[in-house]
Amino acid sequence: MDFIIVTGISGSGKSSAANVLEDIGYFCIDNMPPQLIPKFAELCGENTAINKVAVVVDIRGGELFLQFWENVQEMRKEGMNVKILFIYADKDVIRRRYKETRRKHPLYDIAGGDLDKAIDDEFEILMPIRENSDYCIDSSFTSTSKFKEIMIKMFLNKVSDSMMINCLSFGFKYGVPDEADLVFDVRFLPNPFYVPELKTKTGEDAAVRDYVMNSEVSVQFRKKLFDMIEFLVPQYISEGKSQLVIAFGCTGGRHRSVTFAELTSSFLTEKGYNVHTLHRDAQK
Repeated sequence: MDFIIVTGISGSGKSSAANVLEDIGYFCIDNMPPQLIPKFAELCGENTAINKVAVVVDIRGGELFLQFWENVQEMRKEGMNVKILFIYADKDVIRRRYKETRRKHPLYDIAGGDLDKAIDDEFEILMPIRENSDYCIDSSFTSTSKFKEIMIKMFLNKVSDSMMINCLSFGFKYGVPDEADLVFDVRFLPNPFYVPELKTKTGEDAAVRDYVMNSEVSVQFRKKLFDMIEFLVPQYISEGKSQLVIAFGCTGGRHRSVTFAELTSSFLTEKGYNVHTLHRDAQK
């Protein structure tokens, strides 16, 4: 089991880091007291369905946080694969972020309402942890998309796994899906509905796909479509998009749309992407 402890300076982006980890398949919990981490890791280890875990631990834990290293060492002695991700930013950047968001720093009251002192105190407490962390990210001048890109490169073997691509078929008579990012109308292609032996079948059947693709227009469309998708997908990944829905619509959502959702899904799978296929209206 991969177990990542996310910690660092308040306002530096720990929650954003946890969101990215969750998007790429980690089971995440925010603001866990350090003393509970070893027991929690033990429980996760007993569940074979959980193999990637991330917890956020920081100064919000108060005095409990001071035992952070003791708990980490305890886990490592038990043979757990524990890694520490430390997120930080320049003091001036942290100060500006708190003033812009008007959020209260965790040490604000202890520092007597002095934000600068609260930030200084936290840096003094946490920076020794940074020196012993497995991963460090400086978020001072890092855009959201760049931050996600850094995280993905750290914790994924393949960057392409960072985005789930859903190939969706639908019937226009039942409405265009709201979640679609890209919508392709394939009603201009040959329609198997008017072939008696194909009418009750769907685009998941080879006979229907062969009929739809037995057309020069269909072949040209597939080529141009795949060229465009092959160009677009890496652009979406680089922008930090975690899910892309590519929808294909025909009249009833049984034949032509299903055919191209299946073809596109196979094409993207061969390219190494994380793909899911759904035929919304095929059985209506």
